[in-house]
Amino acid sequence: MREKRVVLGITGGIAAFKAASVASQLTQRGADVRVIMTESATRFITPLTLQTLTRHPVAVDTFDERDPAVVSHIDLADHADLFVIAPATANIIAKLALGLADDMLSTTLLATRAPIAIAPAMNVHMYENPVVQKNMETLKKRGVHFIDPGVGQLACGYVGQGRMAEPEEIVSWVENFFAARGALVGKKALITAGPTVEPLDPVRFFSNYSSGKMGYALAAAAREAGAEVTLVSGPVSLDAPAGVTRIEVKSAEEMKNTVLVHLPDADVIIKAAAVADYRPKHVFKQKMKKSADELTIVLEKTEDIALEVGRRKRPDQLLVGFAAETEEMERHALSKLERKGMDLIVANDVSKPGAGFGSDTNIVSVYDREGLVISLPRMNKIEVARQIIALIGERLDEH
Repeated sequence: MREKRVVLGITGGIAAFKAASVASQLTQRGADVRVIMTESATRFITPLTLQTLTRHPVAVDTFDERDPAVVSHIDLADHADLFVIAPATANIIAKLALGLADDMLSTTLLATRAPIAIAPAMNVHMYENPVVQKNMETLKKRGVHFIDPGVGQLACGYVGQGRMAEPEEIVSWVENFFAARGALVGKKALITAGPTVEPLDPVRFFSNYSSGKMGYALAAAAREAGAEVTLVSGPVSLDAPAGVTRIEVKSAEEMKNTVLVHLPDADVIIKAAAVADYRPKHVFKQKMKKSADELTIVLEKTEDIALEVGRRKRPDQLLVGFAAETEEMERHALSKLERKGMDLIVANDVSKPGAGFGSDTNIVSVYDREGLVISLPRMNKIEVARQIIALIGERLDEH
């Protein structure tokens, strides 16, 4: 955190008082914190408070140009290593989603090239409003990070989701962000994601429920951490993360061949794809017609990509696998890690709410040959990915 440059945006909600603690804790950890407040935020907490805590002037008015050598909002935009908005009202989220710039904060946000993290805070019904949800989804697709609000008693008297994350959670998020950022500088990451599809005839195939979200989050986090990322993806409806080279495949065989081509150049291989274990032994050239009451299809095993990578990888390469389980997660994960020569394995129980295929969140445990390394509670997949990437960076350093 030392000398990291954080711009803290504070908007007009009752949770603005918590921003003082965020600013204080970041400053105490050595960060260079600059604060921008909206006019409405000053109704809840004074600029003097934030100036005292950060030891820097607080920006409120776009036209209050104190230094003739610079344009304030451009200077602050260029200053940031990270931009945090806490609390973030529905209003500032909408402005950012639409590209509006009518005050100091929104103008600076449009000018910055730094990563942006938003900690929403609002009434539960506002938070669940489809327009607000759509705006947040728009920003997520642009790479904006979200520090999800908590569930509990709100200032308005309602109980539900919308309470800004506690200052300690936000500071921890920032610490994890900087820990992961730069962890893979100069490294090459080869990541697989999504399902594979195994054809039966021209219109039917065997596949699984994988959405690719975890693999794509890992690709984004690895790129964010400085890696050169090659993403080998099965069929998904996701956009490739910025700066990531995506190679699209369909079958397990295509994925295996692509992975083996790129394997020699990789420093880390992350096998997050849900590869089909079996495929039809015979693929019909014409569409099968419905006739008999029962149909028997003979399946054969597909190629075990992780096993082959484990056999071929060099000692200086790190192989990370995934295990989606529904029972005895730890035993099955450790067995898979041992059999396939993995260095780390990320396991999750897909039968748990918030940890299954297609979910935006995950609950994972990471194991090595000695046993459990870390266990992560339910959190957004990009946050899970960042913690996994930070761990991978540490292990590569040890290598």
